[in-house]
Amino acid sequence: MATKPVILWFRRDLRLQDNPALNHAAETGRPILPVFILDEGHGRPTGAASRWWLDKSLRALDGALRDRGGHLVFRRGDSLGELQQLIRETGADAVFMNRLFEPDAFDKDADIAHALKADGVDCHGFNGALLCRPGGVLNGAGQPYKVFTPFLKALLAQAEPPGHILGPRRIETPKAASEALDDWGLHPTKPDWSEGFDWSPGEAGALDMLTDFLSKGLKSYAEGRDHPDRPGTSRLSPHLHWGEISPWRAVTQARDAALDGHVPAAEAEKFIAELGWREFSAHLLRHFPYMTERAFRPEYDAMPWRHAPAALEAWKRGRTGYPLVDAGMRQLWTTGWMHNRVRMVVASFLVKHLLIDWREGEAWFWDTLVDADLGNNVQNWQWIAGSGADASPWFRIFNPVAQSQKFDARGGYVRRWVPELARLPDKWLRAPWTAPQDILRDAGVRLGHDYPRPIVDHDEARARALGALKAVSGRGDDASDRD
Repeated sequence: MATKPVILWFRRDLRLQDNPALNHAAETGRPILPVFILDEGHGRPTGAASRWWLDKSLRALDGALRDRGGHLVFRRGDSLGELQQLIRETGADAVFMNRLFEPDAFDKDADIAHALKADGVDCHGFNGALLCRPGGVLNGAGQPYKVFTPFLKALLAQAEPPGHILGPRRIETPKAASEALDDWGLHPTKPDWSEGFDWSPGEAGALDMLTDFLSKGLKSYAEGRDHPDRPGTSRLSPHLHWGEISPWRAVTQARDAALDGHVPAAEAEKFIAELGWREFSAHLLRHFPYMTERAFRPEYDAMPWRHAPAALEAWKRGRTGYPLVDAGMRQLWTTGWMHNRVRMVVASFLVKHLLIDWREGEAWFWDTLVDADLGNNVQNWQWIAGSGADASPWFRIFNPVAQSQKFDARGGYVRRWVPELARLPDKWLRAPWTAPQDILRDAGVRLGHDYPRPIVDHDEARARALGALKAVSGRGDDASDRD
């Protein structure tokens, strides 16, 4: 009798190295049926930019499996139903998977495991996404941390790095019906708005990105990561979200680079702390699932948000009249990504300058970011809005002009993404509405035509934001816009 295969169910662990589910499946010595199921009937729909990434990442994974003698089976529909159908088709009696920890996905995984067990099928789940499984880092009272610094300290003290595993050299895949990835329509058409995406999705692209970062950006990461005109960030976030690289791989290689003397230890630890913030967000979401819809700090649910569709649209399209804000929003639309420092500025502008609900911004980022991650996205928007755990206070209002002067001093970032202002002298680039008419004329800029006038005055917006804070909390007189 032929040996029964096991199913390897890929989700957001699209890699072969350091993949716990794959390693445990391989240890059975049985044929492995790798499958990806496009299940669009449960949870929040995947954003458009993320669908673009998924398309390319699945193709890369299928190619890597074929290099080892296997291939990826594509199925679409209800996850449980498709797994049960594959079990009937192949005789498989075990499923191996890496768990998802977002609340809806975690609960659904549990339901699937119980249903498969009732069918006589073993279901084995592992942590392939995080440094530590949510619930594994708790404070002395057995409660989840709500402040980042003690969480990070506990995480790094408790979490144990697994060994690096290349994965099996050969993967024997039994025959099974598969859909065509081209039929899923993950890549945009009519129009194809992804033409400016400069990414290499897949495990090989992730490893190349990490190698490049370790040799260049990590050496001055703490300072360089704040300057959007420099290649100072890792750009690993979409690769980490789709599980094309293990977070432990990034941590251990950063530490090794420091131990070898290639980078200062403080730079490596700063990078690891940023990975820790990703971890913090995931743990918070697991413990406090309501934060996707409501403020983590409930008093902020009373914030008097404005309904301002024209202002929201101007923000989305990079037409606010504030060059740094507009540069960030245009970079996002063109590349599916935005520099982290600029993300903070544009988010602060939406919720504080425009007094528009952070959930509007979170939804736009979810649809347009290739690294859209539920925990990160929600936590970071609530951080800016002052309503999250360990959040930036509401009265910290980023001044887009000051931010541009500080972090884009030569104007390279603004000139790249707002080319209609490229000929303006540095003195006027960050606030073109203050430039004399002859300067604007010489630069070929007609305010209100070539480039919009500011849709809101900074001082007036700041006062309005502080008034909203005072209405909610009774505070508002200790504001600072020096940031």
